[in-house]
Amino acid sequence: MNQSSSRSDINLSWVRFLPQSWQPYALLSRIDRPIGSWLLFLPGVWGIVLPHGIPTMTRIKLIILFAVGSVVMRSAGCVVNDIWDRDFDRQVARTQQRPIANGTISVKQALFFLFVLLMIGLVILLQLNPLSWVLGASSLILVALYPGAKRVTWWPQLVLGFTFGFGAPLGYAAATGYLSWTQAALYAATIFWQIGFDTIYGYQDIEDDQRVGVKSTARWAGEAGKQFVSINYALCVFFLIVTSILNHNSFFALMVLLLPIAHFVWQIQKFDLHNPKVCLTLFKSNRDVGILIALALLIGTII
Repeated sequence: MNQSSSRSDINLSWVRFLPQSWQPYALLSRIDRPIGSWLLFLPGVWGIVLPHGIPTMTRIKLIILFAVGSVVMRSAGCVVNDIWDRDFDRQVARTQQRPIANGTISVKQALFFLFVLLMIGLVILLQLNPLSWVLGASSLILVALYPGAKRVTWWPQLVLGFTFGFGAPLGYAAATGYLSWTQAALYAATIFWQIGFDTIYGYQDIEDDQRVGVKSTARWAGEAGKQFVSINYALCVFFLIVTSILNHNSFFALMVLLLPIAHFVWQIQKFDLHNPKVCLTLFKSNRDVGILIALALLIGTII
């Protein structure tokens, strides 16, 4: 059994201080592990800070709404994922203690919890403009499809990229009321970024995934994982540069992109395909990459 199979991804941490009846739902929604919410939230921030001429208070309001919405919708995505994957999760040590897999929460209870989360998400979405309503509703299709992608394609990370990166066009539309080629380039950057970091994440479970028949870009790339992640990170940088040029950002703002580029280089140097602990650390470090990219885009709007 590989190293990832020797430990569960359940971490009670502060969750144990919640009322006992709440704890399984907290674990189901992964609020004990906020990295997923960060990685969903940051592309939205990119879209909000990218366009010129948006009042500061409007940006702040949108960032707050997207922060809350990211936690809610990431939780909803986890519920959908765990309902889809409950049989697979029972066969993988890292996931077999998840609440649906171990029977703590029934599928019926999970569906009701999902409904509550989606209603909260709807309330947040209605605070945005009509174009955002359409985009936000459309994103639910991606949320529903992603868990099934690993059953039919070697590229579920591509579907994840479209799903988790959807905050970029949604944030841009919420700030401007329209879409553009600039936003399209930013969306492309988020997709390649997310393919890269989720491939790193996938190497934690590569042996278990092979045993139970789950497909992933990690399994597809095999020992060429470093090269594959490098290509995706390079494409992310390329489209970030295209975004900045289309957005008429300053040369200085372009230079700030050297910071996330340096972080990508560091990740590739440290990436060890056969060390799950390193893979998890590098995956989590992408929160810092996202913040650095947000900084570069923000500077582009003020300098």
